[in-house]
Amino acid sequence: MRSAWTASVPDEERANPQTLWITIRMRPSQGFHGLQDKVENTVDYYEVSRRLIALAAEKPRNLIETLATEIADFLLSGYPLTCVDLEVEKRILPDADFVSVRDRRES
Repeated sequence: MRSAWTASVPDEERANPQTLWITIRMRPSQGFHGLQDKVENTVDYYEVSRRLIALAAEKPRNLIETLATEIADFLLSGYPLTCVDLEVEKRILPDADFVSVRDRRES
């Protein structure tokens, strides 16, 4: 997903929210076979995206590492998941495509 977040240290970067790219991989508690090919048995990805945008609006952060930790905690505590693997990308440096952090958690 792509969304505007404030996750930076320098004042000039914090003046305006920046676009961050977040890739999230989730493993449902019942496994993929347990979903039985029924949409009602899986996580509502649209709801997840809306709730993550609300999480972003709660407060600014200094580090994308903090954001990754908060997202992983949020997903594992709020949804029936056994594993979350996520990457947060920030495209701000002139000589790099992006910088990123990854967090992988299992419940």
